[in-house]
Amino acid sequence: MKPLRALALAGFATVCAVAVSGCSVDALIWGNDGAQVIQTTENLIKDLASGGTSDLVCEDAEADLGTAKDWEGRSAGEPERFVAGYWDEQVPLDPQWSINVEGLPEGATPGDRHPGDVFYRETDDGLCVIDVAWSTLLG
Repeated sequence: MKPLRALALAGFATVCAVAVSGCSVDALIWGNDGAQVIQTTENLIKDLASGGTSDLVCEDAEADLGTAKDWEGRSAGEPERFVAGYWDEQVPLDPQWSINVEGLPEGATPGDRHPGDVFYRETDDGLCVIDVAWSTLLG
């Protein structure tokens, strides 16, 4: 029982330290850069789900952003440094980060296409969206 109590106290202490320091849980898990990718993605989703455009899109991007409905009910997933071997189509766009988009719009059915991954380029002004990879919901 003592190891479990020690683990619980350590977890509580970590949460308290995060709260007091102003550091987010995302930063604790993914680092500051990863947390920035998550927050930027949440902002992008909010912008696009509202039916508006987003100033987070790179000036030279030709990304298919779909419609507001495509982004409703979605959230940022897990960020990672861009892996060229896995995303051949995005290599020429020079992204530094990718992140999966989680959740599905209400009423999604097999065969529906939805934004699956967002790709970011790092600029002097922060992150900008250079592409969105679309996925098809399988049945």
